[in-house]
Amino acid sequence: MKHVDYSLMYVTDERITDDSQFLQILESSLKGGVSIVQLREKKLNTKAFYNRALAVNKLCLKYNIPLIINDRIDIALAIDADGIHIGQKDLPAPIARKLLGKNKIIGWSVSNVKQALEANNLDVNYIGISPIFITNTKTKDLDLPLGIEGLKEIKKICNKPIICIGGINNKNTASIIQNGSDGIAIVSAISQANNPEQATTQLKKIICQTGTKK
Repeated sequence: MKHVDYSLMYVTDERITDDSQFLQILESSLKGGVSIVQLREKKLNTKAFYNRALAVNKLCLKYNIPLIINDRIDIALAIDADGIHIGQKDLPAPIARKLLGKNKIIGWSVSNVKQALEANNLDVNYIGISPIFITNTKTKDLDLPLGIEGLKEIKKICNKPIICIGGINNKNTASIIQNGSDGIAIVSAISQANNPEQATTQLKKIICQTGTKK
């Protein structure tokens, strides 16, 4: 598999139901410098999800940025996405790998040290620490925030690239990168920004500047 840049993931905001607005914000994030996109839709029916995924994939291909699908392996296979992101209650990672093949990206959500240790023995490409801080994007079934101390603990024992998600913005991005995360996953700080492209560019700049100082 080619090298994947996990530094800035835009996780699409399912609260934006208008398709043209949804795609406009996505394209702004791509112009601003996101390095990977995750399409997350918990409420759409399969046909609507598929149609949205096709449109998102078209944009990601235009900018040559990998697209992964949250949870839904059937959608990922149907549009030939670059991979999936799965949680602890989704299909087991070995089954996901069997279905997707060896060349696709698989991300796995982790919310404690035990799960991070498990990830060391799984054929996944990165772990998503969720949540790192308090977030309003996902309210149900959310574990307690791990914080910077939790990130540091997981960094010591995990052999996979780490992406943090949950309550991340331009004020706390630097500390996440400084303390060992390979990237950040953003929803609201891009999707709800007055200027999504500018917000993305600012986050990217912080990541690049912090990364060179490590």
